[in-house]
Formats: sequence, C-alpha cells, structure tokens
Amino acid sequence: MTPRRTRLAPSPTGALHLGNARTFLLTWALARREGWRIVYRCEDLDGPRVKPEAIAAAAEDLRWLGIDWDEDAGCQSADPEPYLAAIHRLAAGGWIFRCDRSRREIEAAASAPHAGEHEVRFPEAFRPPPGDPAWRFTGPEHAHRLRIDSGPRIVRDDLAGHHRFDVSAEVGDFVVWTRQGVPAYQLAVVVDDARHGITDVVRGDDLLPSAARQAILHERLGQPEPRWWHLPLVVGTDGRRLAKRHGDSRVASYREMGVSAERIVGWVAWTCRLQADRRPMTAATFRERFDPGALPRDRITFTEEDHRWLLDA
Repeated sequence: MTPRRTRLAPSPTGALHLGNARTFLLTWALARREGWRIVYRCEDLDGPRVKPEAIAAAAEDLRWLGIDWDEDAGCQSADPEPYLAAIHRLAAGGWIFRCDRSRREIEAAASAPHAGEHEVRFPEAFRPPPGDPAWRFTGPEHAHRLRIDSGPRIVRDDLAGHHRFDVSAEVGDFVVWTRQGVPAYQLAVVVDDARHGITDVVRGDDLLPSAARQAILHERLGQPEPRWWHLPLVVGTDGRRLAKRHGDSRVASYREMGVSAERIVGWVAWTCRLQADRRPMTAATFRERFDPGALPRDRITFTEEDHRWLLDA
C-alpha cells in the first residue's frame, strides 16, 4: 500500500518560535510513529512579509531539533503553473469572480455580528450579476473570490473531534487569488497538498476554520480531502497565539543563548504529558514515547517560568 503522507510547511515570514517548534515536533513524531512519509515545503507566497534569510533558517532550526523529512518540495514561488491551472479550473466551473472591492467597502457592508472582527464577511450583494464577464478569471493582476453556498460543513478531526462551520455565514465568498498576482493561502495550500500527495494535515488549531474552506476547494477541484489533525496552540499568558508581543521566543534566540535542543524538546514533551516535569529529552526519545491519545486538548500557555527553566541549563 502507498504510505500516507504529511508535510512540514514553515512560512518564512519570520523565525520559528517555540509554538512552531512544538507543532513541527508533534507532526514529525506522529508521522514517524504511523509510518507516514514527510514532505518539507517552504510556503513563501506571502509577498513583502517573506524574509529570504528565514527560508534557510527554518530548515536549520528543525534539523537542530532533531527533525528530519523524506522529501523536499522546495518553495511555492518556484512554480506558479499549478496554481494557475487550479484557478482556471475553478473559473471553468463557474466558482470564482473578479472582485475589486476594497476592505473598507466590505467592512462598511458587513452586518453587525462581523463588524470589527479580524475576518470580515463578504456580502452576497457584492457578487457580480449572472453572465457578467467578472465570472471568469480575468487575469492574475486581479483579486478573485470563491463563491460559497450557504449551509454547514462538518470537519472531522482526528484530534480535535468534529466541528461544524458555516463558511457562508462566517466569511462568505473568500479570496483565492490576490491582486499581487499570486494565489491566496487557502488555494495555494490546497493545490500543494494535492500535488504532493498529502493525506494527513497536522497543524495548530487556530487553522481549524480553514479546514472547512480548504475542504470546499478540494471538492471543487475534484481532489480528495485530507485527514485533519489540529493540535492545541501554544499561547502567551494573555491567551493569544504566541508571537513577538510575548517577547523573544524564537528557537534561534534560545540556541544563541546556549539552550540545548534537548531542553526545548524536553519542554515540549512536558507539555504533551510525556514526562511528569520539565527535563531534557532527545528527539529520538520523544518520538519513541509520543502518544497522540495522551495529548492534552487544552491550549498550552507559555509562561515566564517556562522561559526561566529553558535558560537554567
């Protein structure tokens, strides 16, 4: 039988932090435990936010932690043709339309429950009328949105359980092609997962709503939907996703301060209940002890105490 496949897909918009390290360690350990192949790819389509030096740094950090992979798929930006083929296929099915509306216009039209949220719902009234030329792919320099039908979408997750999303009510018709001439994240990741043969997607639970949107894209492109494994996120003491606002939690910074890879892996193992207290651990031992059934379902809070323990080598 063909082995199942997962991927490690860092985005080089910044250095890997401890939250990223935990997610990638768990993905790697799960894949090695289950006998899946691992594909490494660099998701570098986020335009000006991409930092070229972060591309090599991400792979270096992962190797330093003891993480390996079976295939290197390179960077997304190296070959735009698969994304163009996908957008043309969506256009042929009548699923996309050109949208020149500004975010301000969309926010002004949004209903009260969505106003002021990070994602603003696109109102159906802004769709072009039937037969309008905008219901075609009118060129890579224009933004295009995917038409979303109303109704729920069930995401069956092997870790997070079953979740119900109504993409139409939450965000409406979402962007699949940007005016920068590149596919939006949702389309790019679906195209890449299909062409790399990814059967299992493991990532943070902040992307759980994206699974519903990506499932729609897989369906409309005639591709099988992968299995989903969404891991509890690492957050700061304010409950928000670990980021710069919580201080410097970059893996590279800890390396520069003399923290060993085993100490970071040991902290991750402790958050996964693989050991009763914080103690150093090798990646090989982590892989051997890893048990997805024992993973806590709550998000992990990174505290000042965790930071001090990492430095107290």
